[in-house]
Amino acid sequence: MTEWMEFEKSVGALAKSATDALNAGAPEEAARLSERAQKQLADLYSQLTPWQRTQVARHPNRPHFRHFVTALFPDLMLLGGDRLYGEDAAILGGLASFNGRPVIVMGHAKGEDTESRIRHNFGMARPEGYRKAVRLMEMADRFGLPVITLVDTPGAFPGIDAEERGQAEAIARAIEACLKLTVPSVALICGEGGSGGAIALAAANRVLMLENAVYSVISPEGCASILWRDGSAKAADAAEAMRITAQDLLKLGVIDRIVYEPVGGAHRDHAETFTRVRSAIAGELDKLSALDGKTLRDNRRERFVRMGKQGL
Repeated sequence: MTEWMEFEKSVGALAKSATDALNAGAPEEAARLSERAQKQLADLYSQLTPWQRTQVARHPNRPHFRHFVTALFPDLMLLGGDRLYGEDAAILGGLASFNGRPVIVMGHAKGEDTESRIRHNFGMARPEGYRKAVRLMEMADRFGLPVITLVDTPGAFPGIDAEERGQAEAIARAIEACLKLTVPSVALICGEGGSGGAIALAAANRVLMLENAVYSVISPEGCASILWRDGSAKAADAAEAMRITAQDLLKLGVIDRIVYEPVGGAHRDHAETFTRVRSAIAGELDKLSALDGKTLRDNRRERFVRMGKQGL
């Protein structure tokens, strides 16, 4: 059963009327109402506000790391541990193949239900998660394997234990490892791209972003709490001001490409979303594979130096 968000309620009412008409033995009326609902949904999603896109990015049925792995990297061999402290379940990764090409893939795992979300800490990694990412990137460089990252996190875990184990240093080392790679790297912002916890895996040669994903230095609620002391009532204003959408970030040069979602968002059609993501990543890897290691590293560093200068 479709879960309608608050701003989709009018479409949901039409869809319910279509179902009722079908159950009442009026297929023609049901088809007419269903067509109206689809058109209204398409019109609605063509003009979403930044706050509405934030809600879509957080939708519980949106595809997460496990879904992408199952569809695009079914032979993933997970590698665990940071060789220093322990295993972190919020960042997963390992060896895999993508379209017949050996790669290293890693990303934030949010979980799909209450139990798994708690196990994966809602995609908020501790230092050992970022140190595991560094370990995987160094392995990729050693064996000449492209790196693909799937970014979907509210941010790095802010707990005392994470700070005690060097959270800021671990994130900085992960960003440094991204920038030092001499192999092609492609990052996909597929849900929430929150703060340093996201950029630690997203300092890539090509940064792609799903149409309704968001990418920001802080959550809209966090920003509203700081600026207006009201994290709930002013969250929509903060989302607008921060320019967190794929459309804004493409203009600013923060991302390189938008991967458009099926009508109504990725959560409504996982299969089509995976098809589009596969095509986008494959296209970028093909172009990057023609470049030598030094050029890849230099171009990657240069794109982050000039970040934000476009569209100002």
